[in-house]
Amino acid sequence: MDHHELENGTSLSLDFKKLAKVVACGEDLIPAVAQDAESGEVLIVGYANELALNTALEQGMATFWSSSRNELWIKGKTSGDYLEIVEVRVNCEQNSILYRVRPKGQGACHVKDEQGIARKGCYYRKITSDQSLRF
Repeated sequence: MDHHELENGTSLSLDFKKLAKVVACGEDLIPAVAQDAESGEVLIVGYANELALNTALEQGMATFWSSSRNELWIKGKTSGDYLEIVEVRVNCEQNSILYRVRPKGQGACHVKDEQGIARKGCYYRKITSDQSLRF
């Protein structure tokens, strides 16, 4: 499946090998969720290492470790669609973090809508009972 169909199509093709790919990048990572502090909407789920967390706390912007590119990823650095941190929370087992953010830009997702505007968040499709996707 090509990237356009994966990101904009209606065929379900979940990547159940994603965590194996994350492990293969060689970094010590934890899940990092970005949530809109006002609406409560989950915008992005990514991964963070110590460098990403420290950078996020220093810069005040949601920062992740890109396991596919194996590099630090300050969300919005190339797109301008930053996620300003309101607060950072940690879960009870201290194995994931929650960035509560204020979006600064057009949207949080790298995928654009029909008008060419970044989608508000990455969770813009629903899985139907027949396991297809709809907007």
